[in-house]
Amino acid sequence: MRHIVSILLQNEAGALSRVANLFAARGYNIESLCVAPTHDAAVSRITLVTTGSDAVIEQIVAQTRKLVEVIDIADLSAADHVECELLLIKIELNPRQANAFIHCVRDHHATALDGSDNTRTVQLAGTAAQVETFIAALSKISTVLELVRSGVAALALGHAVLHKA
Repeated sequence: MRHIVSILLQNEAGALSRVANLFAARGYNIESLCVAPTHDAAVSRITLVTTGSDAVIEQIVAQTRKLVEVIDIADLSAADHVECELLLIKIELNPRQANAFIHCVRDHHATALDGSDNTRTVQLAGTAAQVETFIAALSKISTVLELVRSGVAALALGHAVLHKA
């Protein structure tokens, strides 16, 4: 099962590697990782995506909570949440496919950022499923030259928040 784990931790050197090592030591791959400071510069938020049974993820969350730098942690998959990922993708576009490209970008609510010679650079913000669908659609009409994904950023809906103790 896919889990989105959100962690508030002290913004200090080595904190991220200790969290990542805890997952690696238990044999769990981090499929997506998004890290940035919060509105409090002393605190960062990690959002990571991993897969595993509910019981194992609960155990890893409990062990992660014990790390000194960790302020709060939650498995957002267990509650209503909103998630978003950023995709930047560069394609090689045959001029005969220009109309198909325009329709694809519009249909997926993406934004064309650059149109140089026979390449196009496009951005899309959406769920992981929306990003995957867009990549597949673009791949049918063009050649993907390179892409980069930000990883999932997520927040619980409603009043539930991660916070300092």
